[in-house]
Amino acid sequence: MNQATPLKERITADMKSAMRAKEKQRLQAIRLILAAIKQREVDERRELEEAELIALLDKMAKQRRESIEQYRDADRSDLAEQEQFELELIQGYLPEALGEEEIEALIEEAIATTGATSMRDMGKVMGELKPKLQGRADLAAVSGKVKARLS
Repeated sequence: MNQATPLKERITADMKSAMRAKEKQRLQAIRLILAAIKQREVDERRELEEAELIALLDKMAKQRRESIEQYRDADRSDLAEQEQFELELIQGYLPEALGEEEIEALIEEAIATTGATSMRDMGKVMGELKPKLQGRADLAAVSGKVKARLS
């Protein structure tokens, strides 16, 4: 069996400390994260790499952001607050978000690297950007910026 990644070890250690401190809400949220990781590992019959864990956490964060919006629209602030708590916890495990200038620089670099000139090259540019930005920027927003640059 492979060595667990540092990120997975950190999440597991945080679960244990939440148990010791009897922090119910934090423990429940961490267990959700670990359950999602375990589910993916069981489905794929292997341990996930660090980059795959980040992608999974990024997806979970995106789901929480969408849920918060829907709960607020439905006037369910209790549920929105729970999702907000989970979102903040998940974001704590993601790499630090990139600033606007850093994102712009990566977009410029990806366009230059791929030789993109039109909207037809959008997939190439995003393929170049995704591994660099996963978990560090909102890929939908980046996609919009790339679209604006290529059109």
